[in-house]
Amino acid sequence: MSDQLRVRNLCKTYIINKRQNNVLRNVNFEIEQGEMVAIMGPSGSGKTTLLYTVSGMDKVTAGNIEFFGKELSGLSDNEVSNVRLNEMGFVFQQMYMLKNLSIYDNIILPAYQSKEKTYTRKEINGYAVELMHKLGITEVADNDINEVSGGQLQRACICRSLINKPRIIFADEPTGALNQQSSSEVMKILNQINREGTSIMLVTHDQKVAAKCERILYIEDGNIRDEIRLGKCGESSDRREREKKLSTWLMDLGW
Repeated sequence: MSDQLRVRNLCKTYIINKRQNNVLRNVNFEIEQGEMVAIMGPSGSGKTTLLYTVSGMDKVTAGNIEFFGKELSGLSDNEVSNVRLNEMGFVFQQMYMLKNLSIYDNIILPAYQSKEKTYTRKEINGYAVELMHKLGITEVADNDINEVSGGQLQRACICRSLINKPRIIFADEPTGALNQQSSSEVMKILNQINREGTSIMLVTHDQKVAAKCERILYIEDGNIRDEIRLGKCGESSDRREREKKLSTWLMDLGW
């Protein structure tokens, strides 16, 4: 089985008022197993559309998406849904959780829904507790989603994204609704998860967030214009040097 996400000649077109809007145009890139990649670009450049299309949440107009050996465009809707449930995790700027469930119940729900995983409910429950402890939210497990802070809720969303032990996490502006301290804490957690082997593809407009990624792709007018490789971000990495290098690169691109 392939150990990467491979995108080839990806196109996404919307028809609006009988007019064709080509949002993505022949996009090509790969994400290796265990890599952390950020997508940056101007507003309207196709960042979120790229993430939604690559993850199977939106259908491609043309091109191929090979997800660790599986051709997503060749799968049925149910098969794609199963891949998303069992092999992908999602973290969004808007922290979608069910209001009638506690934090803990929201976290375990995807694992209970999976028909492919062989874990018992006892094992799932234990893993959920382990994740919450790791992310520092054990004390809010029984709280409703409106009884926790934004940072705690986003940590819970990360726990939920990890409950089925996915190959990759797709994150769309995961720190966009957080203050600076919470943003830094969430990125520290994502970096730790990545160092443990989970691939991450995230969309962001925040240079501080992108600077903590291994590689940054710059999308403009629906195509990948350039990329920069900063290397793995370890706990001892020079944060300011990474941010300076990224800032210079973005300025050269007209950011």
